[in-house]
Amino acid sequence: MLIIADKRLPGKAKQNLKSFFRRQETEDGGQIVIPEEFNFLELETDGIVYPAISGHPDIFFCQTPSGLVVSPGLPPNYRVILSNAGVGFITGHLASGIRHPASIHYNAAVNNHYLVHRLEYTDPVILENCHFLKKINVNQGYTRCNMIWLKHDRYITSDPGIHRTLYEYGLEGLYVSPEGILLPGFRNGFIGGTMCVYQNSVVFTGSLSQYPEGVRLGNYLVSMNYNIIELYDGPLVDSGGVIIHPPFF
Repeated sequence: MLIIADKRLPGKAKQNLKSFFRRQETEDGGQIVIPEEFNFLELETDGIVYPAISGHPDIFFCQTPSGLVVSPGLPPNYRVILSNAGVGFITGHLASGIRHPASIHYNAAVNNHYLVHRLEYTDPVILENCHFLKKINVNQGYTRCNMIWLKHDRYITSDPGIHRTLYEYGLEGLYVSPEGILLPGFRNGFIGGTMCVYQNSVVFTGSLSQYPEGVRLGNYLVSMNYNIIELYDGPLVDSGGVIIHPPFF
């Protein structure tokens, strides 16, 4: 197993993220089990994309049912780490870069049934590896930053355009405001970048108590029988999500 996270995550959040994967309770709350060994990759780049997102996994990686697609602009040392961890990956055609749309080529939201993105800018390798999925085009190129898939093809998003489009496709989900989500250098970040899903848990890079829509969001997840894991007691931080490989779609 490989976990990829922004190196700039608050220290307490990183510590608790590692602990979450080292020790987990069984569903009945009983015996503590130790999962398989995992590698923790702290992502940091310089001069490739603009600083606020330079360590965001969703800028350089896209998880698909057919494998992990990696930007050719990812620094070589991270490719070595992937290989040493036994992670197979596919290199995309388009390098991540500072100027739009180069910063969004890998920022697609993918599950076992759908690929949601601004499709004119999606790296062709992602499209090729998702040829069997239903494609949904949206105007928001930072799609994965703004949404996350949940079970039963439900979703959470902080982009009203994505929410409107998915509703038109008959999909059920929750829209929440991006206000109150931290992204240094910007007025706010986006909800997808604060979350990851692993089995029956939703992990947040912060505390829902520090987020204006935290109660509403928490109630929605509880109604779907998710466990909520808060990595530290500060505000939600948009860190480009956390990638867990192999994925749990």
